[in-house]
Order: sequence, then structure tokens, then C-alpha cells
Amino acid sequence: MRKISVCTFLTLDGVMQAPGGPDEDARSGFGHGGWQKPVSDDEVGTAIAGWYQHSDAMLLGRKTYEIFASYWPTADPGNPFTNRMNSMQKYVASRTLTVVDWQNSTLLSGDTVDAVRDLKASDGRDINVVGSGDLAQTLMRHSLVDEYRLTIHPVIIGTGKRLFADGAVPTALDPVSVSTTKGGTVVGVYRPNGRPGHDSY
Repeated sequence: MRKISVCTFLTLDGVMQAPGGPDEDARSGFGHGGWQKPVSDDEVGTAIAGWYQHSDAMLLGRKTYEIFASYWPTADPGNPFTNRMNSMQKYVASRTLTVVDWQNSTLLSGDTVDAVRDLKASDGRDINVVGSGDLAQTLMRHSLVDEYRLTIHPVIIGTGKRLFADGAVPTALDPVSVSTTKGGTVVGVYRPNGRPGHDSY
């Protein structure tokens, strides 16, 4: 059984939208694109590289696929992530795309939840869901996420799309590893562990 890991950059107030640049995703008038770089450091890059050591595929929604497919094929070959991102298998969940031409990309057919269940049961290493907030939330609702790999950066921006939005399924999490970089980013890996408990003091 392959493991599905949601890998996401978050602000301290939980926003995941457009970490990479001002023009990455301006939906709903979002004006804080590119928030990650000013609050990132080398240790964050090292942690992210580690997230890919045990995976051989990415699972992407349409928007994230289009962002990546417009950038990585012509990215600096000296960037240690360029070859990795281009060579990995990409599975794309979309109701509107009919063709995916970034190398090693496959468009999932039929119902997304059923397709991901089939992927989990197939041969191979782990699969990373990168960005792709709507897809991640669908997988959460159907208990298909095995692990969360999060970088939580020291910045609050107040608006934008959140990974754990209103209506997220209440879930207890077991910490696998948690550390803080020199720049103050929390790098956390967590595994779902049923429903959260409730108690009083």
C-alpha cells in the first residue's frame, strides 16, 4: 500500500495560497503572493528535499499542475529540485484538462477518489500531494491522507486559501517529527490518528 502525504507550505495563520510568487494565484483578489521566500531559509529546503526521499510520484490538482508545468521544464538545471520535479511521475486530478504534456504526467480518469484509492493500492513508493488545496481537502474528507508534511512559516497575512478550512474533518494527529529552523519555520510531520479526544480541566 502506497502512502499519500500532503506536503504544504503554510503561514502561521494557516494560509497556503500562492507561496511562490505574486502572480502564482491571485484568485479572490489575493494580494500576498510570494509570501514564503522572505521567511524561508536553507534548512527549509533541506527538509523539503527529505520529503521526496521515499516518494516517486506527485499527485496534483489542476491549478498546481499548471503552475508547475509552466515553470519546472525550463527551470535552472543547477537547482537541485529541477531534475527531481521533472523526472517524477505526476498524476493530475482535473475535470477540465484533457491533455497533460509535462513529462511523466498522467491525467486521472473517472472519479478522483476512486482513482486515488487505486493509486494507493498500486505498486510503487509514496505519493506526495503538493499544494493542490482543493484536492487535498477532498482526500481528507475521504480518509485518504496518511501523513501531513508541513512547513509553518513565521508570518501572518490574514486572508487566503487555508489547508484546514472551515468544515475540515476533525482529526487527531500523531507527531512523527517536529523541528524549528534557524529562521523560525516549524517543520512538522504528522499522521492522522482517528477523531480528536475531548476532556476538561
